[in-house]
Amino acid sequence: MSAIYIAGIALCSVLAQWVAWAFRVPAILFLLLTGLLLGPFSGVLDPDALLGDLLFPVVSLSVAVILFEGSLTLHFRELKGISKVVRNLCSIGMLMTCVVISLSAYWLLELNWRVAAVLGAVLVVTGPTVIAPLLNSMRPTQDIDRILRWEGIVIDPIGALFAVLVFEAVMLVGQGEVLSHTIIALVKTVGVGLSIGVVSGWITTQLMRREWLPFELHKFGILALVLISFSISNHLSHESGLLAVTVFGIWLANQDDLEIDSVLEFKEDLSMILISTLFILLAARLQLSDLMMLDSDVFIFLAIVLFIARPLCIAISTFGTDLPMKSRLVLAWIAPRGIVAAAVGSVFALSMIEAGVADAEKMVPLIFTVIIVTVVLQSLTAIPVAKLLGVRQPSPNTILIIGANHVSRAIARGLKEQNIPVHLSDPAWENCKMARMDGLPCYYGNPQSEHAERYLPLTTIRSVLALSPNRHHNALGVQYFSHLLNEKNVFSLRSSSSHAKANKDSATFLSRQILFGENGAYARLSSVIAKGGKVSATRISEEFSWQQYLEMNPEAIPLFILKGDKDSDEDAPVKMRPFTSDMEKPPQEGERVVALQPPKISLLKDPANNKVKDNKKDE
Repeated sequence: MSAIYIAGIALCSVLAQWVAWAFRVPAILFLLLTGLLLGPFSGVLDPDALLGDLLFPVVSLSVAVILFEGSLTLHFRELKGISKVVRNLCSIGMLMTCVVISLSAYWLLELNWRVAAVLGAVLVVTGPTVIAPLLNSMRPTQDIDRILRWEGIVIDPIGALFAVLVFEAVMLVGQGEVLSHTIIALVKTVGVGLSIGVVSGWITTQLMRREWLPFELHKFGILALVLISFSISNHLSHESGLLAVTVFGIWLANQDDLEIDSVLEFKEDLSMILISTLFILLAARLQLSDLMMLDSDVFIFLAIVLFIARPLCIAISTFGTDLPMKSRLVLAWIAPRGIVAAAVGSVFALSMIEAGVADAEKMVPLIFTVIIVTVVLQSLTAIPVAKLLGVRQPSPNTILIIGANHVSRAIARGLKEQNIPVHLSDPAWENCKMARMDGLPCYYGNPQSEHAERYLPLTTIRSVLALSPNRHHNALGVQYFSHLLNEKNVFSLRSSSSHAKANKDSATFLSRQILFGENGAYARLSSVIAKGGKVSATRISEEFSWQQYLEMNPEAIPLFILKGDKDSDEDAPVKMRPFTSDMEKPPQEGERVVALQPPKISLLKDPANNKVKDNKKDE
């Protein structure tokens, strides 16, 4: 019977994620709703009866993996490049938020001071999983978008680490007769967590650098090391395991010569599975009696979280900066709580209940209430608020090019010269390096990954061109962005019919392989560019029609039609439409044609007979 329940949870997790994907909202909403429907509202699922004594270990180990995955994204070198506002938000702003929420919970809700302190520490975390979907639909100005995205990325591991330290501190207070004993116990806990984390990171680094662990075992091996590090640390010092795995992940993330992209991708997939399952289990554990014991004071508490804690955090973090007041107002409103808050808070609540701490059973209902209210309310109001304050970006106008190979770079340079914003993406570092040397922004990795949601400027992307020679990369990109941007804004180079049949390409990918028409195969584009072909633009006018252009440039490969002056300002951006095999409307008067021109014919005089000789290069 247990197997049926576990399989059912897996199925419900997928359905919740799928519905969230279809409606383009944070998955956390439907995961919570699914858990509440299966648990307190219907009584179908009882996690305590299903897992018994395994519930706490399963939840604890899952949270350890989630925190480890989050800490893998915290690179110290990137902290130097973020704005002063983000650094303040993740330091003094975080402390201010914790203090306000903790004092409100203690005085207003009359919670035990230990529970109030931990609740405040847990609720400082926002996280990219809830921020990214909201920003993609909201499309705020660049300063707001950058600050909120980086806050979510950085505060995820830092806030979790802060919550762990606060939890350990409050649980140690009062265990001894004197203050010195508490301080010693806290130092021991932090010391053990830091030591285990650093040692685990060093051992893993050596295993990978010296190739003692084969590449195919990197993912499984590091997962095993995370779990054993967490368990050993907790065994040596109670509740130090979360600190250990967080330090472990930060150590690996900051080893410049260590290749952990495959590990990070695996951990992202594993985290999605664990998060989906965990949220349903945790929401199903809630009892209607737990929800009912939250009296009317909870509404006042929520108002303090929304209208006092966050605005004070923003006021302190932006003090002395030149950030516009409208941007500050939007930042003061947008702070949805997410997965880390619920997962870490649930682990702490279970530990405090086992330790007999009063009011510990109220922590999870309060955390989930804050999550639901902030995510729902801010998701519904983000766009109207941005429009009201005039901080919403104009229509996206950036072209994302999948692939940073020499063909993609040549086309990107041609578009950039015509004032078309471009952004490239490639999983090959050499291609990315070449693109950046050409002054072209390039994301290193797969653009459809969870990591890309944090680092790619998705709110500014209007169209996607799949120009990779790898058919698989093009297919994945087309599938992902057809849903995100609308299918009519996504294009791909044509794959050979034999590949399409052998690999059973999706209908969406097949229908979007129309880029540059019949003559736009990658092999031909690559050949022309390798021989010295250039991407250039020509204006169609009354004196020089489209037919005349074709007659004078029979070997040119038309790529795009541009409308608008390339020197225009942001209020009148250049509009672009690519040449496709289903294009009905040819270039019109006043529009520019961007085409790949083959190498020019050079005319040389033959010194022997003083005649002109055609020295055309072979094509």
